[in-house]
Amino acid sequence: MRSKLKEDGSLIRVENLSFAYETEDIIRDADFFINRRDVITVVGPNGGGKTTLLRILMGQLKPRKGRVLISGAQSRIFGYVPQYSTMDPSYPITAFEVVLSGRVKNFGFYSRADKQAAADALEAVGQEDSGHKSFFELSGGQRQRVLIARALAPDPEVLILDEPTANIDAEAEKQLNVLLKKLSLEHTIILVTHDLGFVNEMTTRVLCVNRHVKEHPVDSLDDGLIASAYGRQVKVVRHDHDLHHHEGGAE
Repeated sequence: MRSKLKEDGSLIRVENLSFAYETEDIIRDADFFINRRDVITVVGPNGGGKTTLLRILMGQLKPRKGRVLISGAQSRIFGYVPQYSTMDPSYPITAFEVVLSGRVKNFGFYSRADKQAAADALEAVGQEDSGHKSFFELSGGQRQRVLIARALAPDPEVLILDEPTANIDAEAEKQLNVLLKKLSLEHTIILVTHDLGFVNEMTTRVLCVNRHVKEHPVDSLDDGLIASAYGRQVKVVRHDHDLHHHEGGAE
């Protein structure tokens, strides 16, 4: 159940939340909160419940028990950037049209304000010169920025990114990091990833999701904590202030 949260400083509060597909438990007894301007990194193994948790937060799935409390206008709170685009690559669509589609309309007519919001969103991600170009002719990093702009177009409070580093090269990842730091000044950000290199200095808290949801401050991450989240031994190392992980035995 999603309900309006009374003002207590939190933007989102999850209470005693559980979810199951038929008889298989996916999320068990989750309790956590998210404040405005938090940058939350969600980590955990594939199949551990990360994407399911996101879908519950966004109201796409109903929990078996528990509730999600949200402060403010629920219809505009989330902007979502998927791991993969579901658009048909043979469809002739420009980057601007992709972003404009984020201004969802019941009858397909976009106002001048909608078009200005789309232009502003492209500028916010540094792709204002790509608006007239075919979306599928852009590089992987550029396409991802356009998808971020689409998520920003309705002016959400929370920006959710699912595996943001999965389909981009190292240089695009650096640029993404810079962009997210800028966006975090005005938005709450939730990053879902198994790439611990993205658990860096801009992350305020970490949610480890593997059926249970455990919250940790960034500076508490160590080999044992991450191993408990992944259900196997994981080696955490630091490179240039970023965290990375290696699965398997200790080095």
